[in-house]
Amino acid sequence: MLRRILTPLLVLMSALALTMVGTAPATATPAEQSQPLRQTVLYYDASRAAEYTSAVSSAVRVWNSSVSNVRLEPAPAGRRAEIRVIADDGWPRAHLGPVRPGGQVTVWMGRQGTAEGYDAVRIAAHELGHSLGLPDVKPGPCSSLMSGSTGGVNCTNAYPNASERSRVEANYGGGLAGRSAADGQLMVDRA
Repeated sequence: MLRRILTPLLVLMSALALTMVGTAPATATPAEQSQPLRQTVLYYDASRAAEYTSAVSSAVRVWNSSVSNVRLEPAPAGRRAEIRVIADDGWPRAHLGPVRPGGQVTVWMGRQGTAEGYDAVRIAAHELGHSLGLPDVKPGPCSSLMSGSTGGVNCTNAYPNASERSRVEANYGGGLAGRSAADGQLMVDRA
C-alpha cells in the first residue's frame, strides 16, 4: 500500500524538480531557448525614423553588444513597440526609462542635432540610453555617451562607458522588475 502511494509521489516530485532546474518550457521557440532566462527583450519601431533608420539600427547594435540583461529587437508586424523612434525638426530628445515590456517611450531623432554637426549614431545611442534609464551627465567628456552634446560636435563615440553599462545592467538585472519613479520624464539633450 505504501509503495503504491510513494511511487507516484516520487515521480511527481522528480518532474517538479526537473522543471525548477531552469530548462526552457517545451513550447518555447528556439530564440527564447537561446536567451538568458532573465534577459528583458524590448521591441522598437523605427518606421518613422526617416533618414535616421540606419543610425538607429547601428545604435541598437551598440547597445545589444554592450549589455546582456536587456536586448533591443525590431517590433514584428502587429506588435506594439516599447520604444518608438520618430524623426522631427526639433532637438533630439527622449522619454526617460527604464521602459519595461508593455510600457512605451518615444525617442525623437531631432534634425537640429545633426544640422549642427552632431553624429547621428551617437545621438541615437544616447537617446536609446535615456529609454533604458540613463539620465544626462553634463558636462561630460566624449567617453561618456550620456554627456550628449557636451562631448562636442567632433565626438562620434556611440558606446556607453563602464558606468553607463553597469547602470543599464542593474536597471534590467531583475528581469521584469517594477518601473522606476522617473519613467516617462522627457529628456532634451541640449547643452
